[in-house]
Amino acid sequence: MKEIKVEGNPDLIRDASSKAIINKNQSEYNNYIKTAKIRQAEKNRIDNMESDLSSIKTEMNEIKDLLKQLISK
Repeated sequence: MKEIKVEGNPDLIRDASSKAIINKNQSEYNNYIKTAKIRQAEKNRIDNMESDLSSIKTEMNEIKDLLKQLISK
């Protein structure tokens, strides 16, 4: 793989065959991975909360329907 330095940034190189920009700074990469994992965990937490809220709404409607049945008797 032939590497071409990216002007203005010593941590970046371009792969001559694929034209991809590659970051050679390991700590920046590790920070990116850490941040991505945090974002994914937050997304999962929000998805779980939305699912829980939907379940609670369904259960509340069932309780409400049962109370209406009890009142009408």
